[in-house]
Amino acid sequence: MIELTRRGKVAVLTLCRPPVNALDAELLGHINRALDGLEKDDTWTVLHIRSNQKVFVAGADIAYMRGMMDQPNPGALMASYLDPFQGAFARIEALPQVVIAEINGAALGGGFELALSCDLRYAAEEAKLGLPELTLGLIPGAGGTQRLTRICGRGTAARIIYGAEPVDGKTALDLGMVQWACPRAELEEKTRALADRIAELPAGALKAAKHLVHAFEDPQVDGFKLEIDYAAKLVATADARHQMDAFLNKSKK
Repeated sequence: MIELTRRGKVAVLTLCRPPVNALDAELLGHINRALDGLEKDDTWTVLHIRSNQKVFVAGADIAYMRGMMDQPNPGALMASYLDPFQGAFARIEALPQVVIAEINGAALGGGFELALSCDLRYAAEEAKLGLPELTLGLIPGAGGTQRLTRICGRGTAARIIYGAEPVDGKTALDLGMVQWACPRAELEEKTRALADRIAELPAGALKAAKHLVHAFEDPQVDGFKLEIDYAAKLVATADARHQMDAFLNKSKK
């Protein structure tokens, strides 16, 4: 269902569950086990999440959810169904390393909510992205309402969620739902190049930068003070010394 490989400092998590990477408890279990290993390993700096199927990730199991309605307490069943999704996506978001989603095809519902838990998203222009749950009389329940609003603002979140209409990768780029879009034929190469480039940056500085970006959302944290604290720590590191020496030596040539 998944393959976890390494390419230098890049950990590559490939979703490979035919035909459409259907997102259910079994696939979530594989993802969580991969995260267990990644969280114990500090030798990687970028996680590249991708698919080898024709889509990125299909949404949740509609037939399974419909079956809940015939049970005595469907609300409790729905809550217990969604909780593991939110938990897995929160784990991805909380990783101190940078996480990049390569969206090669449809990423709808839970599939797009998975992509939203990543730091950066690179989409094929031909891909379809969205949160169409309202067409089923439901709402995005795996973090989609919160993350999309935070990332794109209330207006765009309202358009995508209330309208329940998928958009292509190019429109998603215009709306801020992804950071890059390109033709599908170029996507793998460009996402790989991006991941490799970021992975070569000093790991300590990357982790500090990610923590600072996330700190913006915490009203209890003084982000400006935290910047000074991190800068003071990083300036004394061997990585910073090496990078600055390399920059100065290059500028002298």
